[in-house]
Amino acid sequence: MPRAAVGAVTLHYERAGDGPAVVLVPGLGGDHRLWHNQVPALTGRFDCIAVDNRGAGQSAIPDEPYTIAAFADDLAGLLDALGIARAHLVGASMGGFIAQEFALRHAHRLDHLVLCCTSPGGPRSVPIPQEAVAVMVQRTGDPRTDLLRSLELMTTEDFRAACPDAVEAHIAWRLAHPQPLFAYHRQLAAAAAHDAADRLGAIRALTLVCHGTGDRIVPSANAALLAQGIPHARLRLFEGSSHLFFWERAAEFNRLVIEFLVEDDPQGGGR
Repeated sequence: MPRAAVGAVTLHYERAGDGPAVVLVPGLGGDHRLWHNQVPALTGRFDCIAVDNRGAGQSAIPDEPYTIAAFADDLAGLLDALGIARAHLVGASMGGFIAQEFALRHAHRLDHLVLCCTSPGGPRSVPIPQEAVAVMVQRTGDPRTDLLRSLELMTTEDFRAACPDAVEAHIAWRLAHPQPLFAYHRQLAAAAAHDAADRLGAIRALTLVCHGTGDRIVPSANAALLAQGIPHARLRLFEGSSHLFFWERAAEFNRLVIEFLVEDDPQGGGR
């Protein structure tokens, strides 16, 4: 089982492929399997590393306060442990918070940056709808029920009807790799405290912002805030797609990301 000691924690990761390094960062409660539709496409061109954040998956789950800065530093420590000087970063939702923080704290380690279904955080972002907040905060105590409630928010009805096997595979994986409730709330508190709005202008990496316009968790207006705040950022909206648009439109998203990551950065990124 691939694990790396990073400071006081150990991080689980899955690694495949050869080429420039790209690190895939999951969101709240998620783990490396969030990217199961991306890894096969990326490994043909990249050294692809999908990580479990602390507090989730098969990484360490300390019962102590978490911060987005600590998650970002964990990624830098993982790169150190793997002997990687620089990497591309792709982050979704809370993973997008982590990727923003990495871009600010470890600019010299970052090549290109892809931010998915995320926001700058803080009071100037477009808030999560109350319906979504209720699902995120109010757990029923039955893991399957809670996963189904979350998936109903994170995916479209059309996707669930067309891909029931994908839904069941996700639920089976999460039931087999449960996240303790305390760790979920530790991650949730870290995400709630994220605010990079005033610092986006300091991000120098070539950045692609992607979002589904039908996102019922993080409103897609946040994508415009990120694209406006990060110098030279590009914006790509996936019309009608959900929070997990990179599941629903995987082939399209994968092509877009590969084309973006192989570009030279005319601004020099974090160099």
